[in-house]
Amino acid sequence: MKTIILAGGFGTRISEQSHLIPKPMIELGGMPILWHIMKYYSSFGHNDFIICCGYKQYVIKEFFADYYLHTSDVTFDFTSRNEMTVHNNNSEPWKVTLVDTGLNTMTGGRVKRVREYLQGEPFMLTYGDGVSDVDINALIDFHRSQKKIATLTAIQPGSRFGTLVVEDSQQISQFKEKNKEDGGWVNGGFMVFEQGIMDYLTDDTTILEKGPLNTLATQGQLVAYPHHGFWQCMDTLRDKELLESLLKSGNAPWKVW
Repeated sequence: MKTIILAGGFGTRISEQSHLIPKPMIELGGMPILWHIMKYYSSFGHNDFIICCGYKQYVIKEFFADYYLHTSDVTFDFTSRNEMTVHNNNSEPWKVTLVDTGLNTMTGGRVKRVREYLQGEPFMLTYGDGVSDVDINALIDFHRSQKKIATLTAIQPGSRFGTLVVEDSQQISQFKEKNKEDGGWVNGGFMVFEQGIMDYLTDDTTILEKGPLNTLATQGQLVAYPHHGFWQCMDTLRDKELLESLLKSGNAPWKVW
């Protein structure tokens, strides 16, 4: 099953770095978060990717154009033979299709633009700025069992703030750290779609998370795969620092390779 990764947005909430490169190319542990997401899918045997590019799309294309070279030992023979010999290739067995889906195209429009590369098959879709330890193959099995057009991974992100227990007298009786289970469920990405989703995508202005998913929900064609494990997006510099700290500690839940 092919995996679409949305990597075309501006990333304005982490503009400290995204003014130079697309947000999915911001590095964690020396490699782009996009690479981490792909490595995670690859660990479940999914190696066919379609990357929806937009903002500074050439940065993503140049990364993959040089990837084979950068992950191999190489001999350059500048004598009369003028040859390059690759030794010990360590690149992953990936097929990566990079598509310029437009600078200002919305999420649904980006998916519609890559329709021709899907060959009429079901596909996975996720965002280029979030990592998780969701079981990808269990997610696919769940989607197939539901026989609906769309499945999204539902997560409870919780809150960064603790809560106060206030009595009638305004006396604070307790301060509690916020548990993520206290919050509502939200779309965490890591979605699976049947080709029927294309009937709900009209043009570049289509926002997947608004019209299409709302319509599918009202029609009973959208189901949630609850995930109680790790999930973290990289919206801000604070988020990036958190993910970096997990990598440095050796306890990054998404790093299963």
